[in-house]
Amino acid sequence: MKAFSLTNVDVLAFMNALDSCKGEVKLMTDEGDCFNLKSKLSQIAGIMNLIECGKEVNAQICCSDPADEAMLLHLDLFEAPTEMDVK
Repeated sequence: MKAFSLTNVDVLAFMNALDSCKGEVKLMTDEGDCFNLKSKLSQIAGIMNLIECGKEVNAQICCSDPADEAMLLHLDLFEAPTEMDVK
């Protein structure tokens, strides 16, 4: 699996995109947590881990299917900037 990082993720769009993934998708944090994002429960736990208490958490997404990776990477690269990004 090749890993890549996501920034400024639209959580709803990301979760919808995960539903269309064919292979394994995992979220791995620098603290050693690993969440299987094909499971709704793990999606919620993983995303809660990322936004916990407003602190910044470094994490990576790993995909077993290259098409899933390309789709999720495209989602990240072409996401519209938020108001905070524009400041």
